[in-house]
Amino acid sequence: MGYDRKEDGLRTDGSKGHVLVADDAPFITKQISKMLTDDGFLVVDVLHNGEDLIKVYKEKYPDIDLVTLDITMPKMDGITTLEQILAFDKDAHVVMVTANDNTSVVRKAIALGAKNFIVKPLKPEAVLSRLRSSVRK
Repeated sequence: MGYDRKEDGLRTDGSKGHVLVADDAPFITKQISKMLTDDGFLVVDVLHNGEDLIKVYKEKYPDIDLVTLDITMPKMDGITTLEQILAFDKDAHVVMVTANDNTSVVRKAIALGAKNFIVKPLKPEAVLSRLRSSVRK
């Protein structure tokens, strides 16, 4: 599988790192996807709610290196989605995305097992730095 990573989005076997992007705002999924693609990652799928993310994660498992997950989404919020992903795969690498720097929610997500968080509006350098450091190793 080659989960050890280089910083440029490539797995050690030379293939692109696989990412799922989940956010209910299409412009955010486009921004994150473009940043990741430009950095050498492969965005496997873009989802707009937690239920769909869990379904696709289970279908693609274990071939997902990173998930970006919005905290506020329809059908299932990001915290509940995070809990369910980690119940299925305790080693999942999930980075939470939030519109506000609500420290209690961010702390809860990190305590549950999220690897990092990014705050909207997205600043490309900060986003890529946090995503690169959070990829499955």
